[in-house]
Amino acid sequence: MRIGELAKRAQVPPRMLRYYEEQGLIAPRRLDNGYRDYDEYLVDRVRQIRGLLDAGLPTRIIRDLLPCIDHTEDIVVADPDSELRALLERERDRMTEKIECLTRNRDAISRYIEALGRAEDRASDPAPKESPVTSH
Repeated sequence: MRIGELAKRAQVPPRMLRYYEEQGLIAPRRLDNGYRDYDEYLVDRVRQIRGLLDAGLPTRIIRDLLPCIDHTEDIVVADPDSELRALLERERDRMTEKIECLTRNRDAISRYIEALGRAEDRASDPAPKESPVTSH
């Protein structure tokens, strides 16, 4: 796909895609005419990169994390850094807290939607019929 389509689908400006390419975060193929050709998987990759950048991680760290994004089992860390590990652990824990909060909010919204449905069902049902009184 062309850069404009990827930008639209990933919801980022084309300029940002070029920056990601310069930083080694994405690698489009080049067509004979020199145009960039982006693979389908890059839509999700760009969204993940954007999320990591929004979380405050620099592109140099994101580049090292890319094998984890691709679920590659052979992750090699050439130069381990204890400060980086602490940063990543804090970020992971922050994400976990955010996910838990989002899950609680989603569940609350789901319960409210269910309550709305029950209220709509009651509103659309005719009034209950009174049962006749029988005497013995």
